[in-house]
Amino acid sequence: MEKKASKKALGIIFLIVFMDLVGFGMIIPLSTYLAKDLGASPLEIGLLMTIYSLMQFIFSPFWGKLSDRVGRRPILLLSLFGSSLSFLFYAYSTELWMLYASRALAGIFGANISTAMAYIADVTDKDSRSKGMGLIGAAFGMGFVFGPFIGGIFGDIGRSLGTEAPFGLNFSALIASGICFLNFFCAIKILKESLTPEMRQNLPKRSSRVKQISRFVTKPLLGSLLFTTLLSTVAMAHMESTMFLFVKEQFDWSLSFASYGFAYIGLMMVFTQGYLIRKWMPKYGERKLLVIGLIMSVIGMAGISFTTGVWSMLVVQTILALGYGLLNPSLLGSISLSGEANEQGQLMGVNQSMSALGRIIGPAAGGFVYQAIGKTSPYIVAASLFFLALIFIAKNYSKLPNQGLSRK
Repeated sequence: MEKKASKKALGIIFLIVFMDLVGFGMIIPLSTYLAKDLGASPLEIGLLMTIYSLMQFIFSPFWGKLSDRVGRRPILLLSLFGSSLSFLFYAYSTELWMLYASRALAGIFGANISTAMAYIADVTDKDSRSKGMGLIGAAFGMGFVFGPFIGGIFGDIGRSLGTEAPFGLNFSALIASGICFLNFFCAIKILKESLTPEMRQNLPKRSSRVKQISRFVTKPLLGSLLFTTLLSTVAMAHMESTMFLFVKEQFDWSLSFASYGFAYIGLMMVFTQGYLIRKWMPKYGERKLLVIGLIMSVIGMAGISFTTGVWSMLVVQTILALGYGLLNPSLLGSISLSGEANEQGQLMGVNQSMSALGRIIGPAAGGFVYQAIGKTSPYIVAASLFFLALIFIAKNYSKLPNQGLSRK
């Protein structure tokens, strides 16, 4: 019964995260084009991503710590409601500062992923932890498959309804807000609390955000894993903040065609994190998949710089998507398994902060080197960061947890 309850809980949290990321995925391809229409430079487009992550960096440990005390459910509900409001504001944005304000609001309430990770840690045992974390990656992938596709459809519908906000391209953000409101009401009905009273009683003493980060980062193994989160996120943010500009200027791809490419990456991540990771984790364990994922990420990211068209881009993006799809759940599982049971909320909050810090640095840095050095430079820098992360992991390889490996 306990195993069935755990599977049901995982299914519910997957559905909630998936619906939330569909809404999020709907506006990602549109942000570059909306900001450009409002006169933004490549650096300013990168800063649009940075402001979201800056707010998430500030607030994520607070939400993680609060979820350890009041439970995962209320924090997830509050996060979903805040996200829906931010998309509504985005839909009515007619100036660049309004886009920045709406993304800042979204970042403040961006506790859904770290809290969902802590929820999964609550309902899984150590042997199935990494596979459970893979569901978050699968939800990301599916959200980024359906989100851009749905966003493109409603963007066309919005243009047929008018050109003034909330119509035109902004109409997709209005639909995203509606999806998040629906998700919020569904979560009220079906989401149950995962944090038991016994776990709450054993919580560690309160500490400041800086102390939380320094406490985990200064532990040799956890520090290496958290820095790997930081480096890999900075690397991916270099690509995410410049890719639409790159394919537009290099290959003259339209928004809809570029969105199909974005959806393809999501599809490959769904396949990797929803299927391959569940098949390969018992066979190879976290250690090997973490290293394989990093190596493939280095190759795929560097390869973007040498693409000459659709087919070469397809090959390198496949390698990158598969690599990052293996890296992410293996890394999340390793971090969770390296921490104590009564500090999962804080640890996932700190991990999310490292990710947010990477998304503060990455988009601005990617936009800057794109303008200052050249169109292919963000991908060479990103590949170098993945390689540096690989060095961190290689030095601690024997100490990495490997509970996902089947003992049969």
